[in-house]
Amino acid sequence: MIQKLIAERLSYRGYRREPYEQYQESVRLHYSGIAGKFLRSCSIVSLHEPLASSFFKRGAFAVKGCKNILDVGTGAGQLLTHLVRHADNDARIVATDLSTEMLNRAAERFADPRIDYVTAALTGLPFEDDTFDCATCGWVLEYLPDPEPGLREISRVVRPGGRILLQCTENTVFGAMSSRLWKCRTFQRSELQAECQRVGLNWQRELWFTRAHRLFKLGGIIVELTKAANHHEQDEVTPNAAAE
Repeated sequence: MIQKLIAERLSYRGYRREPYEQYQESVRLHYSGIAGKFLRSCSIVSLHEPLASSFFKRGAFAVKGCKNILDVGTGAGQLLTHLVRHADNDARIVATDLSTEMLNRAAERFADPRIDYVTAALTGLPFEDDTFDCATCGWVLEYLPDPEPGLREISRVVRPGGRILLQCTENTVFGAMSSRLWKCRTFQRSELQAECQRVGLNWQRELWFTRAHRLFKLGGIIVELTKAANHHEQDEVTPNAAAE
């Protein structure tokens, strides 16, 4: 409880003070500028990019057999690198980001004909309903003051039964420090699970980078979601029913 109170005091609050359109533009400019240039380096130093490979290698989030894959908020390609490595040769991968500059940086890393790069905000994905077999969304949802529109949009474009790998900044002391650096909000696990269930995304299981991350509650919230066959279908899975 004390840690959560400290985290709430430390967390970035700019997203509450500014009109959403103004805040969204400040986020785009933040990543289009020097912060975006160092995003990949920060992801490597924090081990977020290299450790995420274990989710795909051990099948915790399998992409084999998925022919249409969406990566929301591609950034510097932290998750895209694993999708490229593990997706089928005939898979179509769509990478989106609010910042065209970030997409250009990702495109420089991955000259892969399977990838389409699309500039788009999470709240307005330019795709038809039930388009994708699976989706990844790493460290993006925290840029929405209200996560529901973003979760609802991901749910809309993923087919029923499709899976989503969601990564979010958690309301911990380390998460709060990260939120200051990257100008984003943080989430409580129970809050995020409730929001997911509200839009028909079932909280299947929590994932952790390593056993140490799980023991010390580090690395943020990482969860595998599945889109319910209908909006009223809910799986009785608690946030603590976690699997590595």
